[in-house]
Amino acid sequence: MRYVAPARSAVEPAVFSRLPLAAWQAHAGWLQGADWPSIDALNAARPAAMAERFVAQTPALLDDGLHYEQRIAARGEIATRAANWHDLFNALVWLRHPAIKRALNARQVAEIAHMGIKQRSRAQYAMTHFDEAGVIVTLRDAGLLALWDAHDWLGLFWHERAAWQDGRASVEMFGHALLEHALAPGKLLVGKALVFLADANHGESAMACAAAIANGSLLHDPLDLRPLPLSGLPGWHPGSAEEAFHRQTPCYQPLRQGRAYPPPARL
Repeated sequence: MRYVAPARSAVEPAVFSRLPLAAWQAHAGWLQGADWPSIDALNAARPAAMAERFVAQTPALLDDGLHYEQRIAARGEIATRAANWHDLFNALVWLRHPAIKRALNARQVAEIAHMGIKQRSRAQYAMTHFDEAGVIVTLRDAGLLALWDAHDWLGLFWHERAAWQDGRASVEMFGHALLEHALAPGKLLVGKALVFLADANHGESAMACAAAIANGSLLHDPLDLRPLPLSGLPGWHPGSAEEAFHRQTPCYQPLRQGRAYPPPARL
């Protein structure tokens, strides 16, 4: 069933105090205020490194015949629907991670040139999955990979729950559809992760992720992405503080026979 986001007035305030939405409190007025932000307000918030701009998605705009990605590449115009949660979260991700968005756009446009607009390559599916539901995970404890590889969710999120709080494992949200789904209280969120292995001297992985997407070393196939049940992370779901949640939650799926994951990128 297709997800339908709640009306702005119907969103429960508690969802904004819990991750992942709590990480976007710099834009609390846009998310929790009575009114939607205007296109001008979104553009005024662009970082200096972002040349692209948001434009209202109107029938006149769509009459240009360009694909959404082609319009960004050719004219720097990000078509944005008014009063729309999905497009607002997309705008927020552009503001926070313009380099990753730009890298994805360049790769998508190259694939469109090769495939045409009626067919999609495995790489396009991978990039779309990451754009919509992606998370960037930085690991400083390689031992966590064995639990993840085996889908030992009880081990990864309960027995090793401290790892997600003490810096051995960290998550950066990227997928705007995930943020939209987080508006529904208690919804079980599962991200599609790109993983970076770092030592204590390295920072977060966002810039490395942008560079790796741009140079074509990541996102060739949807199977390159690891599922990460975000609801298992400490504090991300009301039930995650109880062991029973990690033994029975339906978002913890077993490993499919024959499924294997690519090794993490190294920083």
